[in-house]
Amino acid sequence: MKGKVIGDILVVKQDVENPQELLEIPGVKRVVKLGHIKGLKREPEVKVLFGDGTETIHKENHCLFKMDVSKVMWSKGNTGERKRMSTMPEDGETIVDMFAGIGYFSIPMAVHSKPSKIYSVEINPVSYNYLCQNTVLNRVEDVVKPILGDCREAAPRRIADRVLMGYIGNTNEYLPVAMDILKDGGVIHYHESVPDCIKFKRPVDRIKEAAGEREVQVLNERIIKPYSPGVYHVVIDARIG
Repeated sequence: MKGKVIGDILVVKQDVENPQELLEIPGVKRVVKLGHIKGLKREPEVKVLFGDGTETIHKENHCLFKMDVSKVMWSKGNTGERKRMSTMPEDGETIVDMFAGIGYFSIPMAVHSKPSKIYSVEINPVSYNYLCQNTVLNRVEDVVKPILGDCREAAPRRIADRVLMGYIGNTNEYLPVAMDILKDGGVIHYHESVPDCIKFKRPVDRIKEAAGEREVQVLNERIIKPYSPGVYHVVIDARIG
């Protein structure tokens, strides 16, 4: 049985005839079926197959993430990227996380690095609520400042040494906002789902177009995971200006 363990919940993608048998997996107390992820707010469709409730606390990379798997998403495929980003910031940096969710990137960076401030913007009120709780759970509320709202309006401008764009969908539409958020010489981490044949070309071209006359220095190009047949989830690290 394929699935992923989130906290004490096993998340599967199909119905199970005897879900209680899956409790033999270490740490698993509940089983849920995950359907489609819907909309900009990234809300999953979930059916409880065994056990009560869908809220749990997941531990990863020495960080705690409280969440409700029926209301917010958790991608195991992004584990490597979350770990990579956790030690990326330099001491004293100001960071803006444009699509913060429950703190996927903000929390590990605050725990494992020494940024001055992380402005974590989230449009989904449910995810925002968990983001606030997770800053307290991880004792980083003095570093992470949650902001509820659309990053196009709510994110602070001309303040960031580093900007995270850890959402894939219409992410390219937010690149001009990211450029407004960055200081000159700041670094952007831009995520996109891209066909294999242009997996690094299109994202870089889009970053350069949004940067306008500002210089773009590509620092790193990385495949995070397969997204669909022939399509990859990639991230581009680039210094702007």
